[in-house]
Amino acid sequence: MLIALAVSLLLTLALEEGFALLWGLRGRRELGLVALMNCLTNPPVVLLYHTATGLWHWNAVLAALVLETAAVVVEWQCCRAYSEQIKRSFLFALLINLFSYGAGCAVNLL
Repeated sequence: MLIALAVSLLLTLALEEGFALLWGLRGRRELGLVALMNCLTNPPVVLLYHTATGLWHWNAVLAALVLETAAVVVEWQCCRAYSEQIKRSFLFALLINLFSYGAGCAVNLL
């Protein structure tokens, strides 16, 4: 399980840092914020997803939807509070999570 958490976090960091660069974010502060947001949200989301679907037998789509929505809300609030460059923080949080979630789904299909 620890390997799955580490791989998920590293892949998410790489994808979302790339997305942030494409969005136009620059500087250690802004890119560091993106990394910290992912360290804050990714491990709990992955762990809760595996617990909810494996141990509690929740529907995988519903579990993913609830947990990803929570991640978007947390990251949106982080962007609003701490970013000096992100003007549309909700849109940024939503799109960055959709991008990394979609890429993660694609990787799992391989």
